[in-house]
Amino acid sequence: MPASKAGRFYYGWAIVLVAAAAMVGTLPGRTQGLGLITEPLLRDLQLDRVTYASLNFWATIIGALGALGVGRAVDRFGSRVVLTLIALLLGIIVGIMSGVASAVALAIALTATRLVGQSALSVVSIAMVGQWFVRRLDAAMATFSILLSIGFMIAFPVVGALVQQWGWRSAWLAIAIALVAGLAPLGWLVTRRSPESIGVAVDGGVSRAVPVQDDAMLQGYRWTDAVATWAFWVFGVGAALYGLVASGIGLFNESILAERGFGPDIYYQSLVVTAMTALVGNFLGGWLSYRVPLTRLMAVAMFVLAIGLAALPHLSSVTTVIAWAALMGVGGGLVMVLFFSVWPRIYGRQHLGQIQGIAQSMTVFASAIGPLLLAWCVDMTGSYAAMFRILSGSVVIVGFAALIVELPRPATQSVVSPEGTT
Repeated sequence: MPASKAGRFYYGWAIVLVAAAAMVGTLPGRTQGLGLITEPLLRDLQLDRVTYASLNFWATIIGALGALGVGRAVDRFGSRVVLTLIALLLGIIVGIMSGVASAVALAIALTATRLVGQSALSVVSIAMVGQWFVRRLDAAMATFSILLSIGFMIAFPVVGALVQQWGWRSAWLAIAIALVAGLAPLGWLVTRRSPESIGVAVDGGVSRAVPVQDDAMLQGYRWTDAVATWAFWVFGVGAALYGLVASGIGLFNESILAERGFGPDIYYQSLVVTAMTALVGNFLGGWLSYRVPLTRLMAVAMFVLAIGLAALPHLSSVTTVIAWAALMGVGGGLVMVLFFSVWPRIYGRQHLGQIQGIAQSMTVFASAIGPLLLAWCVDMTGSYAAMFRILSGSVVIVGFAALIVELPRPATQSVVSPEGTT
């Protein structure tokens, strides 16, 4: 289905759709997805919250390793093969998890869903888009972000309703079937390794006459060279900090707002506002990414998040809660687009899987730490406020670092031939 003539449909957009579906498929391996079954699962297995939180922490930490190995597999075997196998494997694991009857079995299944779902499938999903776009990468990543945001907004209430009507085990089994019978065949039938594999140029057309910088992006940095640049760590740490904040607040959001005197109804309203304004952040990120330097856009995202974190301990009215939720949504939406688009745009496509795998493992590790930091803070001080001030300061530091860091030059010297020589 190549686009052989200008103006014809570019197959990369079909890849974007599949990539977004794959990211939504990570739901059973994510904290927010597991949150949908937490209460009935605890009652069913007669587990206390501390035990469950500990299992989740170690499952997330170990699961971060999945982001490292799969990147190399994507680079070597292609996203079509890897996506299909991972979707099948995740479906099998989720199906097994639906039948667990002990804490030990739950720990194994939980770790496996984090390893295969949250980490490995996320890396494949993001890498797919980066392999198909260069000049239109930011538009593609913005579209990808919007599609997956809409996908999650649909998936959460649907799965929640299944949990309430059928129970968590049946709901999880339904997800397993969807992964095996839906996502895996979709990945095999639709996904292709790269534009070159179907005889078209990146971004469409048949011409190989692309600008020098774009040609460098088709090649790119080795992962060892990428992690040696300051830009990698500024964007990686910034995204990881957002993951830390999002996971911590996501798990304890109702308790955080209760500390400020707000009931569950305000908590649910804030979730809606954050979800909607995240889409605004996605649109803004996609539109601004070719008009504003990526470093400045990252700095803006960090400063917006810092303001939201600093304001959180001082929320005193519904209006301030809504404003805070909007700030967190817009800032998070910007970070999401940047995280998806920055790696192929700066470091190229040839070793994209490994580079994104390292960045993804950082965000997964941070997401495991976030809830623990907030829990420790409440335990020691009786309030979340001190941790939010510390996190706000940390995010500001990354924002200033983004303003002064320089992006690396196109890495034509880092290209590795198929035989492994430079």
